Amino acid sequence: MEYSEKILKRMADHQGDTVDALTGQPVLRVKLLREGAAMPRRGTPESAGLDLSAAIDAPVEVRHGEITKIPTGIAIQLDPGYVCLVFGRSGLAVKEGVAPVNAVGVVDSDYRGELTVFLTCHRREGYTVSPGERIAQMVILPVSMAEPLRVEELDETVRGTGGFGSTGKN
Repeated sequence: MEYSEKILKRMADHQGDTVDALTGQPVLRVKLLREGAAMPRRGTPESAGLDLSAAIDAPVEVRHGEITKIPTGIAIQLDPGYVCLVFGRSGLAVKEGVAPVNAVGVVDSDYRGELTVFLTCHRREGYTVSPGERIAQMVILPVSMAEPLRVEELDETVRGTGGFGSTGKN
């Protein structure tokens, strides 16, 4: 059952609690910015990602090797200490060759603008995105806000400076 933020806030205030505590899970605040925008949804209850849909009025062609801006029609509010990572949808990438041009988009907790996905197509014939089509997925994760500290030496490890492929050698 989907409740509005206003109702959840009133219920939480009445009980002297937070919305997160009331629902028993973190809440992602989502603002629909335009007609045709869809709330992010999980494909299954255990899906890590929430699907993002194209908030477009007409089909949009994603041409081979070009970058196409696809609006989602939503803005989100993350709690401090969290990040939203926007990934391609595996089915769209594998079956149609369509993926976000930057591989993974990073949405910081202080960003309040519209989420936009920049797609490219790896197939020569391109691909057409339909209005409302699921085009990407977002995963919300905690993030360390560690401050860089310049040092003269780093602690030693068994791996040391071994780089790419070094852990597979005997």
